[in-house]
Amino acid sequence: MTLAEITNEIEAVAESARPLGASFKFVFKEGGVIHVNGNGEKAVICNDDLDADCALHMKLETYQKLKSGKMNPTMALMLGKVKVKGDMSVALKLQDYI
Repeated sequence: MTLAEITNEIEAVAESARPLGASFKFVFKEGGVIHVNGNGEKAVICNDDLDADCALHMKLETYQKLKSGKMNPTMALMLGKVKVKGDMSVALKLQDYI
């Protein structure tokens, strides 16, 4: 899966997801960022490396495994496959996006 495909997926999810009241971003080790500003009534998604309340650092492969259910988010954190920087409470609200 490419960054563009994942961005499109997240845009589709954002259409029906409840507002988070926070911003977050996925930072992929292969390069690329998906920033989600969930502070308004509708989330705004872009590929700019903007400031966010929470940043999740991982490989594209890890994102795909999390999305498909082949990897448990808790295990991914414990094994260091996902690193969270910033507000952990925001990370806990991201079930709709992963």
